[in-house]
Amino acid sequence: MAHLLLVEDDSTFSKLLTNFLGKHGHQVKVCSNIKEAREALGKNNSDGPFEVLMLDYRLPDGNSVDFLKTLRSEGNRTPAFIMTSFHDVRTAVTAMQIGAFDYITKPVNPEELLMVLREALNKGEVTSVKTAPKAKNNSKAEKQSLDYIEGKSKIAKQLFEYVRLVAPTDMSVIIQGESGTGKEHVAKSIHRLSKRADGPFVAIDCGSLSKDLAASELFGHKKGAFTGALQDKIGQFEAADGGTLFLDEIGNLSYDVQIKLLRALQERIIVPIGSTQQVKVDVRLIAATNEDLISSAAAGDFREDLYHRLNEFKIEVPALRKRGEDLPIFVQHFVDKANEELDRNVRELSKEVMDVFQKYDWPGNLRELNNVIKRLVLLSKEEIATLSALPPEMITAMEDQQKPAPGSDLKALQETHEKEMIEKVLQEVRYNKSKAAKLLNIDRKTLYYKIEKYHIE
Repeated sequence: MAHLLLVEDDSTFSKLLTNFLGKHGHQVKVCSNIKEAREALGKNNSDGPFEVLMLDYRLPDGNSVDFLKTLRSEGNRTPAFIMTSFHDVRTAVTAMQIGAFDYITKPVNPEELLMVLREALNKGEVTSVKTAPKAKNNSKAEKQSLDYIEGKSKIAKQLFEYVRLVAPTDMSVIIQGESGTGKEHVAKSIHRLSKRADGPFVAIDCGSLSKDLAASELFGHKKGAFTGALQDKIGQFEAADGGTLFLDEIGNLSYDVQIKLLRALQERIIVPIGSTQQVKVDVRLIAATNEDLISSAAAGDFREDLYHRLNEFKIEVPALRKRGEDLPIFVQHFVDKANEELDRNVRELSKEVMDVFQKYDWPGNLRELNNVIKRLVLLSKEEIATLSALPPEMITAMEDQQKPAPGSDLKALQETHEKEMIEKVLQEVRYNKSKAAKLLNIDRKTLYYKIEKYHIE
């Protein structure tokens, strides 16, 4: 059983969701706005802290993206996912960039909700990953991991030519690219091909670190160094000794922490907070960012001397929309991965689905592709995934692009499928709209809108 916080202003949807999750053993606290959610998070709940936050995007007193951004800046790392209409999917992708674990679209699919919730619970409060040393081998899993990242396009080959070039050195590296492009996978590849491959690889998401705790997370602290420091803590620099430290979204570090980081890189020593004892560390640093650090330095938000110390070698990771030739490779990898995780047997995607994938611009890059394919596999009952299992937001995204040829109007196909489903359910419940809304997992207001939109008698 998990203790969940649901922030949703639609009371009917809240009740349906609470009952559904309750039947699966979860306990749900419902808040209808951000103010109530803040109060709930600030209380000492008898059932313990909330394990997952489920946030509707549009709320009476704000939106959950801004709310989540504030929570992350305050040090709250509770896994959270956004619930949104498919028209707001690009906002949901942005939410993932600032700390949301995932997003799901309304009307909510029960299987999809349980899948996302299960993964959020498994994620827990882990914000850094330390990988154990790996023996050098040519296992299928290792080869598959490298293949799916590498790709076959010209731009992909150039990317990994740089990776192989810099990996054997001890140079600091900046990996720059949009969110979701696989910067951490590139960093892991550098580590795996380096002389430090038998040492630890430690990854830290600097975007999820609060300003007050970032120095402690990186450099450690002594018991009593500050309020809440109840015991000694080893920082991630020490944890990565002899290996590689990966700092994702390094531009989020405060100016004070940047000064300490520069000293650690130059002198190869750290001083835990509250201590006077210097600790020697042997760490290779790889930093990642989705912003232009040169511009940040010019604006005074990032130390220029730290930038030049980090920028011994820079690697640009291309966006997925620039890697069309590699798309089928990524798709097959994620399909295989989803089949294994969800116990499904989807062999391939239909030509119509692949056409949509090729035309879509993937603002969330590889991360978004992974999530879309996981949902596609989950909802597919046959070995070939078709348009009917494609998330509605993928169809909607095509509206801003050139209309397809006659006879292949994707939006019309999606709406026809939706209309047929609503008519079928209405017939089964003898046009009892309350029962139909429950079976369709939407609220009555949405059902009335759909009935009017599709002119259902």
